[in-house]
Amino acid sequence: MNIQPHDSASRDEAQGIAVGSSFYTAMRILPRAQRDAMFQIYSFCRQVDDIADSDGPRDVRLEALQRWREDIDALYAGHPPARVRDYAGPIAQFGMRREDFLAVIDGMEMDVPADIRAPDAATLDLYCDRVASAVGRLSVKVFGLPDDDGILLAHHLGRALQLTNILRDIDEDAGIGRLYLPREGLFHAGITSSDPNVVIEEPALPKVCAPLVAQARMHFQKSDEIMARNKRRNVRAPRIMSKYYRAILELLVARGFALPRDPVRLGKVSKMAILLQYAII
Repeated sequence: MNIQPHDSASRDEAQGIAVGSSFYTAMRILPRAQRDAMFQIYSFCRQVDDIADSDGPRDVRLEALQRWREDIDALYAGHPPARVRDYAGPIAQFGMRREDFLAVIDGMEMDVPADIRAPDAATLDLYCDRVASAVGRLSVKVFGLPDDDGILLAHHLGRALQLTNILRDIDEDAGIGRLYLPREGLFHAGITSSDPNVVIEEPALPKVCAPLVAQARMHFQKSDEIMARNKRRNVRAPRIMSKYYRAILELLVARGFALPRDPVRLGKVSKMAILLQYAII
């Protein structure tokens, strides 16, 4: 599925873009060329993520991801296959790097040979870099940040968002056999199992989550420092994403990580307040 940006919200929703989501809202405020480029990045990420998360045979999924690598290579070699042909314009305009597209594929692939279960801290950080910060490195090119600060922002904000996702989706991930909480944290809390369905029932689970909350807050803080020293127009979209996810993180902390864990969502009023502050005013 190739997702293209349109002026009609209903058309966006029909194509799989979550209208009202933090991504949709943050990107819709961008000028047309930047918005189109960001939805191309979204299209790519969604397609490779759908492969990784499908219930098809693992060897078939690995082959499908490899075909994506070959298509990206062909795109950058100047003879793009049909499904990536529309990426050529934004890549040329904004200077997005081939290595970052390939890193995203590598990150998605980490879930395919076997479901991730209690990775060590280094592997978890590599996963965050590939599935989140690499997307950030593509995005900051579109936003127009200078290279040094752009790379730093992608590093910190990507990790902040992904750690928040991991903390938010513990139960959902366990339902598909995955556990992204780090092995060292489990051991420190006295949890010896890596079975997701066992871990989510552990009374010591909050002890595992606390260091991840601290890491995410640190990365959000670093992101704020970087955005504060850059032009407001260049960081409007990442600021909205950051504020949305930081609010979700704090809602998770307020709820706690012990059972029962009700789903956490950011309300419409809170979303509108962030949008007014960073996109309109």
